[in-house]
Amino acid sequence: MSDMRINDLNMLHVVQEAGMSKLLPGKPRIAVGMGTCGIGNGAQEVYDLFYHELHNQGVDAYLTKVGCFGFCAEEPLVNVFVQGYPLLILHRVTPDDIKGIVDLVAERKPPVNKILCKIEEWNHLTERVTYGHGIPEVPTWDEIPFYRYQKKIVLRNCGLTNPEEIDEYIGIGGYQALYKALYEMSPDQVLDEIKKSKLRGRGGAGYPTGIKWELLKRAKGDRKYLVCNADEGDPGAYMNRNEIEGDPHMLLEGMIIGAYATGATEGVIYMRAEYPLAVERLKRAIAQARNHGLLGEGIMGTPLSFEVHVVEGAGAFVCGEETALMASIEGNAGRPRPRPPFPADKGLWGYPTNINNVETWFNIPIIIAKGAWWFAQTGNATSPGTKVFSLVGKIKNTGLVELPLGSPLHTIVYSIGEGTGTRRKVKGVQTGGPSGGCIPAELFNTPVDYESLASLRSIMGSGGMVVLDDDNCMVDVARYFLEFTHSESCGKCIPCRVGLDHALRILTDVTEGKAGPNDLEELNNLGRVIRDTALCGLGQTGPNPVLTTLRHFRLEYEEHILQGRCRAGICEHLFLSPCENSCPLHMNIPIFLQLFKENRLQEACELIQLDNPLPASTGRVCEHPCEIRCRRKDIDSSVSIREVHRFLADLMFRDGIRKIVFDTLQARKFPPTGKSIAVVGAGPAGLTVAYYLCLLGHDVTIYEAFPEAGGMLKYALPEYRLPNSVVDREIEFIRNLGVRFVFNTRIGSDKKLLELDQEYNITFLSIGTWIGITTGLPGEHLEGVVHGLTCLEDVSTERKFDLGKNVVVIGGGNVAIDAARTSIRRGSDVTVVYRREEADMPAIREEVEEARAEGVKFVFLAVPKSIIEGAPGKVKGIELIKTRIEGYEPSGRRKQVPTGESFTIPCDTVILAVGERVDSQFIRESKIEISEGGTVIVNPFSFETSVQNVFAGGDAVTGASNVAEAMATGKRAAAFIDERLTGQKRFKQLWPSYPIHNDVPLEPQGGERNSVRIIPVSERQANFNEVSLGLMDEQAHKESIRCLRCDIKEAS
Repeated sequence: MSDMRINDLNMLHVVQEAGMSKLLPGKPRIAVGMGTCGIGNGAQEVYDLFYHELHNQGVDAYLTKVGCFGFCAEEPLVNVFVQGYPLLILHRVTPDDIKGIVDLVAERKPPVNKILCKIEEWNHLTERVTYGHGIPEVPTWDEIPFYRYQKKIVLRNCGLTNPEEIDEYIGIGGYQALYKALYEMSPDQVLDEIKKSKLRGRGGAGYPTGIKWELLKRAKGDRKYLVCNADEGDPGAYMNRNEIEGDPHMLLEGMIIGAYATGATEGVIYMRAEYPLAVERLKRAIAQARNHGLLGEGIMGTPLSFEVHVVEGAGAFVCGEETALMASIEGNAGRPRPRPPFPADKGLWGYPTNINNVETWFNIPIIIAKGAWWFAQTGNATSPGTKVFSLVGKIKNTGLVELPLGSPLHTIVYSIGEGTGTRRKVKGVQTGGPSGGCIPAELFNTPVDYESLASLRSIMGSGGMVVLDDDNCMVDVARYFLEFTHSESCGKCIPCRVGLDHALRILTDVTEGKAGPNDLEELNNLGRVIRDTALCGLGQTGPNPVLTTLRHFRLEYEEHILQGRCRAGICEHLFLSPCENSCPLHMNIPIFLQLFKENRLQEACELIQLDNPLPASTGRVCEHPCEIRCRRKDIDSSVSIREVHRFLADLMFRDGIRKIVFDTLQARKFPPTGKSIAVVGAGPAGLTVAYYLCLLGHDVTIYEAFPEAGGMLKYALPEYRLPNSVVDREIEFIRNLGVRFVFNTRIGSDKKLLELDQEYNITFLSIGTWIGITTGLPGEHLEGVVHGLTCLEDVSTERKFDLGKNVVVIGGGNVAIDAARTSIRRGSDVTVVYRREEADMPAIREEVEEARAEGVKFVFLAVPKSIIEGAPGKVKGIELIKTRIEGYEPSGRRKQVPTGESFTIPCDTVILAVGERVDSQFIRESKIEISEGGTVIVNPFSFETSVQNVFAGGDAVTGASNVAEAMATGKRAAAFIDERLTGQKRFKQLWPSYPIHNDVPLEPQGGERNSVRIIPVSERQANFNEVSLGLMDEQAHKESIRCLRCDIKEAS
């Protein structure tokens, strides 16, 4: 059928039958996904091995190529169809899989491994293909999260048909829309159908396609051009490339229909030369269409004549702008020109011209085939139809996504993309490529349509969507996209040429710590001027990444400027090393490791004590984010930073170094300033701010409601994790430095906050989250129901209470695990119930593993329904409802859905550990501004509240957090309070310099990571002895040697 000219419907049907016989041959069909993404992941080798294995075994099967089925993260994809069974989509197929697949195919059996999903019937919209049924254990394609929310209109053939075979395109109804237009509709009727469909240009601007066509149709001229803009230049965007690679004839059919409707005589497809496979397949399709009488003169036996040419561009981003694109086609430099005249009047070579992008043309055949009304049923009122997006970046499921316009962003990022696929959170998404904007995660309810994105100062663009997580610095993201736009500017107009250059200089200064607060306002004003005055779309949208990040992520800019910090650890001028940057306290980790490596123990201990007033405590309970960022893990495993830190802190007390360190710090104390500070709360944040302000020469008094200091460290963390003796000796160190304590004094009742304001220069609030959040469950009032913190506090204060034989803990955080392990030690059988899966638990991984080892049982995917009463007023059990995970919540957390099935666990005690909050009543009475959640609202840099000279930190500000995060707020607040009191920036003067050897190891040293000593389960279940004994001397020293010294930026 390769040269059969189609002049009527009968001939079209003959070719259609030939094409269908290739899709449903009388033998097995193996189709390898051979788009650029598949080939890049090894599809060519897979295809070649299939060919050789089929030949060697003499298996009669039809081996072919198809385009990309969209799920790029699972490439190479292979479709296998064996008669009598569904079409099976295999994923991540490797050379080792080939023989096994062919062995089964030879026996007319479907493969059993690497199955992603099945297709029993596929609706190509212009034709249905029924494969077969069966294999019930395999999910259908639309049950897979990546495909479930998609609606394939543009991509309906991609990945299932061979793009190099015109017969297969015709086999599933291709070119029937063209036949319908030519034989059943007038040009005006075709144009009217496109207008009724409300199809908008998919290249970014969203201009109504029908109106553009009408302008061309009305234009006078003996020659008219249709142009397809396939100059896809956005970083991370590959929609048009895959569309052409997977289904080039759909593009041609759309353009031919457009020519019929508008009177165009010639078409040009402008495609970047960097897409060699797409260019090759498109040229092949053009030749096939010409041979079949679908291009050239007398198309389908009608008077219509239309020819299409391919022009390969040089990859200049500005040539995506239509006037620059036409200039490039004409052989001139790709530079935009002012409009009017518009292309419809004077375009390519001075003739009337219409320009649409690839995806717009792809929509034309289905609108003609199914009708405008059918098309408009998808999407929303202002943006009908679907849109294809390339989903890339920090996302689990990368690939091509097609779904109805108006779908919310969270559907794309969470339901389809399944978030980051790690424990890191999605921070935002960049839509529209370098000319688009950054949208924060809290706005993911936004519908993806032209107007909604524009309201956020972003754009649809051609469909690039780059997902960003906590590891992305938004200032650097803006700088990256602006640098791209700046480099791609043609330089013709001053706002773009000079404005983008100046904006880039400011952004670079921000990333290098050279900018000032006024630069942000200048950057914002500059972006608006460029947007409003640049000549073309490149310049007008170029500032978008800057303007949107300033709007939605301004805090990160301010952190760069005011704190000299890049929280993501990207801007290398603003952090010492990844470990130091990720530490909430910004401990100088590389230096204390190097001091230890050089056996300078006193100095190592001194530095740790200066960096962290509670080193032995945090050395036991810190969640060690530093180790997550340690680059040594890219080689084998991270340096055990927390354990070395703990070892040195313990060594300071064990080997008599404590007095030397204390005397050194006492000598470094600044002279008395005569200023006084009251600290409310002796928890981690309060102790930290008091410690540093005392060293800075201020008079500090801590008021504490409990009889002893320590807060959560003392009354919430069990002794098997953090012995009281460790906390006590660290508090004693702080007391000896000069901090005074007033115990058993509750501010608000025993002493008013106003009194502190009158007696002291500064007041710092650091009250914890001691009130347990209630659930409202029936039976919550019963005896035997207790909150997790209450349980832990009762144990720490040795209050007598009986948990009973069976205990159920509700929750998945650290309080829940601590309560469970504490209950085990009290002799109870313990079950932890969590509403999601184990991987979703916020608790520290090691603690969950130790709890399981100690005998704690876990029930996942269950939520409490009611607490059951037994004896009058007492707990007998708890009724639970089973749940299942189904998609994601708009917040990005996985969503649990009740199944309706319930069950009961008998128990004597129910411990509720579902969250804690601040007791903010006395704060409200003091007129201090608080949030809806009850936390204190503060300036994020000074930690000052709405009341002058009253500051706050710790959980009072952040809500329930961890020890290191709470301490970090106290440390940062101390620096600002000192500056407020003295008018000087003195904080960094507390630290001496430590000359060390700055030699980067040429090869990794120190061997594998050293394991800490853990008390066996049998020896710890019945007591509260400390479980982790830390590292031995030699182990700790080896760990210090393992450091790669990432802090060294230049070789000495």
